[in-house]
Amino acid sequence: MTQKEKVLRFLEEKAPVPLLLDELAAVLDVPASDREKLESILMQLTEEGLVIRTKKKRYGAAVKMGYVKGRYVGNERGFGFIEQENAEDIFIPPDHSADALHGDLVLAKITFCAEKAKRQEGIVISVLERSQAVLVGSFEKGESGGYVILDDKRIPVDIFIPQTSVNGAKDGDKVIVKIVRWDRRKRNPEGTISEILGNRLDIGVDILSIIRQHAIPEHFPASVQQAALQASAIAVEKELEGRADFREHMIFTMDGDDAKDLDDAVEISKLPNGNYRLGVHIADVGHYVARGSILDQEAYKRGTSVYLVDRVIPMLPVELSNGICSLSEGTDRLTLSVLMEIEPNGKVLDHEILKSVIRSKARMTYHDVTEILEGNPELSDRYAFLKESLFLMKELKDILYQKRMARGGIQFDFPEPKIILDAQGKPTDITKYEITESNHIIEEFMLVCNETVAEALFFRDTPFIYRVHEVPAKEKIDGFAEFAASFGYSMKRKNSKVHPKEFQKLLVQIQGTREERIISTVMLRSLMKARYSAENLGHFGLAAKYYCHFTSPIRRYPDLAIHRIIGDLLAGRKTNREELERFVFRAAEQSSEREICAMEAERDGNELKMAEYMLERIGEVYDGIVSSVTSFGMFVELSNTVEGLIRMTDLDDDYYWYDEKNHCLVGEHTNKIYRIGDEVTVQVARADVESRQVDFILYREDTDIFHFQKRAADSHFSKKKKKSAGKKKDEKQAKKRYMKKKKRKHK
Repeated sequence: MTQKEKVLRFLEEKAPVPLLLDELAAVLDVPASDREKLESILMQLTEEGLVIRTKKKRYGAAVKMGYVKGRYVGNERGFGFIEQENAEDIFIPPDHSADALHGDLVLAKITFCAEKAKRQEGIVISVLERSQAVLVGSFEKGESGGYVILDDKRIPVDIFIPQTSVNGAKDGDKVIVKIVRWDRRKRNPEGTISEILGNRLDIGVDILSIIRQHAIPEHFPASVQQAALQASAIAVEKELEGRADFREHMIFTMDGDDAKDLDDAVEISKLPNGNYRLGVHIADVGHYVARGSILDQEAYKRGTSVYLVDRVIPMLPVELSNGICSLSEGTDRLTLSVLMEIEPNGKVLDHEILKSVIRSKARMTYHDVTEILEGNPELSDRYAFLKESLFLMKELKDILYQKRMARGGIQFDFPEPKIILDAQGKPTDITKYEITESNHIIEEFMLVCNETVAEALFFRDTPFIYRVHEVPAKEKIDGFAEFAASFGYSMKRKNSKVHPKEFQKLLVQIQGTREERIISTVMLRSLMKARYSAENLGHFGLAAKYYCHFTSPIRRYPDLAIHRIIGDLLAGRKTNREELERFVFRAAEQSSEREICAMEAERDGNELKMAEYMLERIGEVYDGIVSSVTSFGMFVELSNTVEGLIRMTDLDDDYYWYDEKNHCLVGEHTNKIYRIGDEVTVQVARADVESRQVDFILYREDTDIFHFQKRAADSHFSKKKKKSAGKKKDEKQAKKRYMKKKKRKHK
């Protein structure tokens, strides 16, 4: 235990009250010569938010004094939350966030705690660490400089830009801004424009803004690019020593139509004893990306490939991701193979993990495989050499799926959008992404492979990176069980603990019912989020004791790290256990953070293009279902997955109040109720690409959509006026232009 840890433990566990430096030195028996070192340790702990220094210069443990450390999650309506590990979020009311921005690591003081509801409120005391996120927004020129209206609405302030810090930005430009000063007595921070991305209407600037906002590196440094070229030039035939040769096996890939980074291939056969022999062959990326190399450092920093609506930003340069590592048809490729013998009941009886070389016999797509399984004669003839394997794979897929469901695996069915763009990046169509029989085949094969590898490494007792999904918190389980009971459904619990099978049983019970959507949505919200961990905590959603990500090393860093750990074991190379433990801990934390960043960027890109698509459909009428209910309105999802908000203020047939416990809106006089899953007919009222927001209203034949838009415009500009008196003139002119345009359109 370090001296720093000893000091913190003493303050947290033994110190009865906050102590002066001299008192702390005396009780810890610190000699006079080490007083400065003790003071330095206390200063570090204070900066980290673990120790509080009072006005009377006394030091106390933050946790004992009602202080907490966590990430601040902002909201466009001014309030926020402090997210803590393994604890409930703390609500931060409006005007109590100090100068914290979304994503900042902060120190907060708990000011209110409702024990029964397990709800806490607090106030931000200080910012311990600024988020690394880049601030991106649109520049609006004013008389004395201008303002940057941030794209991220979770930061509900505009940045004032003095004339001397405009740096050539023009009205309407997308820019990157850096905050240089923020006096808490003033509403708006002051900043400087560090980069101009282009006019917000220029092609590609919209997605570029999202890329920069989430700090996703677009390009690889020249040194990384050079290293990738050198690695990709390695001749495969010179790297075959010690590898199993599967080049003559009936191995093939199965991916989406437009996939280029093919990192997994499969094969199957039936053994004489009636068992299945499943082979999953994964690109041996670790062979080309050495631990600690410049390629490895870049992959670690990125954490994952990012799949945006109009492009892919890979974790590794294309020379590797789409080249030497991609399991292309008819080409020799180095792989790490997992061979499994699986009984007819789905149990993995035996397995082997080994270095190998393969030559894929075909580049199959999900569409073509599904067509063959459904009897398409043309494709069946073309791929006659694969038909036996494909039908055997479907057979094993069904077995593995049933086994997973029987043990309690939770299977949600929420649709994903597929957005079609033209050459200019304009959305021309939005549909649901089709999940076919062949998608399920690969899903089940990758799941069983990941489980097999995780279990094998767990019993090898080596430091490892697991994919974990923890048991939901007691409060979440109790709340969901009470909610499900209001619909007449019960869940078995023992000491407030629940087996995942209970969730899975409930999903089967509600299938096809009116309440299916609301119960499955609330269920999902009650579960923890999956993440990477150096500790095996199991995977609740899969009902698996052991799980990891092994099958996508081209696009996920944890998979790549796991491949190298396995490579060391297969080669008999000794590793420093302490160093490896530190590495897997850091890699798990980093990969979890980068995964969240990538998911948010992908979601923002989809929402932006959805808003752009609906912008040309103002006034059109659609059927949809209520997908979420909040204190400010309800979200409605259309059949094409586009989601829009019906604001509380636009429900004009009654006054509605939000029933948080039952997740619904209730009419004060009519007692009319809107719940998640309700079917409604809506009209598109507004689409704002800048805020990535679509607004609906409930459809009535007598609705005057132009009147609604005028009211929305008045509300929009009145809010802008409140932000700063310096913008009044600009807003008046903008509003005038806006209303003229709308009148012309209406005529």
